[in-house]
Amino acid sequence: MSILATLSRKLGINEFSSLTQRTPSIIQVRTATKRSGGSSKNHGSSPGQRLGVKKFSDNAVVPGNIIVRQRGTKYHPGPHVGMGNDHTLFALVPGFVRFYKQKFGTKERKYVGLVLNRGETLPRNETELGRSRFFGNVELPSS
Repeated sequence: MSILATLSRKLGINEFSSLTQRTPSIIQVRTATKRSGGSSKNHGSSPGQRLGVKKFSDNAVVPGNIIVRQRGTKYHPGPHVGMGNDHTLFALVPGFVRFYKQKFGTKERKYVGLVLNRGETLPRNETELGRSRFFGNVELPSS
């Protein structure tokens, strides 16, 4: 015997229709088929950081000129080039910019250096040419 039949006998109800009308029917809920999109930070309107090489090979520089703005050390400082706290490479003396590669352990590193004359190359052969020492815009002879 069904549960409805036993309940109807105990309660003294003769018809099942009154009980079936009182029972809740299954409600169908519609769910979203597409997820809602989240909000983006700054909405893409923040300006770029203007990183990269500012002075290229054979460009003349004066002390303080920024040569490379970078995050990390993609380029390492060579002769007469300094490095700031944010890895910015800048000129320490007047001269011309030179980019070169040099072996460092098992890898090759990229370096940026300065030379007094436009045609010079880096790395400098110090055994033949001596150390590169600047005083103003004049190279002092090695002693």
